[in-house]
Amino acid sequence: MNSQPAGNHYDKYHTRNPIARRLMQGFLSDFDLLSSRVPPGDVLEVGCGEGELSIRLARKGCRVRGCDIAPEVVEEARRRAESASVEVAFWAQGIQDLSETEASELVICCEVLEHLEHPDAGLDTLAKLASPWLLTSVPREPIWRAMNMARGKYLDAWGNTPGHLNHWSRASFLRFLSRRFDIVQVATPLPWTMALCRSR
Repeated sequence: MNSQPAGNHYDKYHTRNPIARRLMQGFLSDFDLLSSRVPPGDVLEVGCGEGELSIRLARKGCRVRGCDIAPEVVEEARRRAESASVEVAFWAQGIQDLSETEASELVICCEVLEHLEHPDAGLDTLAKLASPWLLTSVPREPIWRAMNMARGKYLDAWGNTPGHLNHWSRASFLRFLSRRFDIVQVATPLPWTMALCRSR
C-alpha cells in the first residue's frame, strides 16, 4: 500500500483567496461540530500536513499526535505548534507503516484517502487505529473537479487535482466507510464529504 505522495501540499488553511477562505471556514466549522461529539482525549491525526487540525484540537485540551509522509511538512507542523504554544508530537510516517500500537480514541484522517493507491488497505489501517472514533474527509466528486475547471485549473485532466487517485461522491464515500465503520454523523461542507464514524 502506498501512502499519499509528498509534494502536493497546498496550504489551504492560510490562503488569501477570498473564495477559498470562505470554503475553508465551512470545512473548519463542520470539523469543529463533528469533533465536538467526541470528548477531549487522545487524538492521532494521520496525514497531518502542516498540523492545523492537530493544533486546533490541542487548543481544546486534546492530547494530540500527528504524522505525515512528508518530513518537510512535519517540520512546518512543528514550527506552527511551537508558535501556537501547544504541545503536539509530530513525526514523519506514512499510513501504510502505522501499527495498532498507535491506536487512539479519535483518529483524524482528512484529505488523505483520495491519494492512496490502495484505499481499502488504508481504511483497514484506520479501523485498527480508531479506538473507536474516526473523523475523515475527502473531496466530493464530481463537484471538486467541476470547481477546479471553473477556475481554469487542471483542464487537461478534467479538473482532477494532481495526486488524487480516488474519487468519491457523498454516497459512494459513505458506502466505502461502511465496510469497516458505523457512520454516526455526516457533514458536506462544499466541496468535501466529512464523516464521524465509530469502529465496529
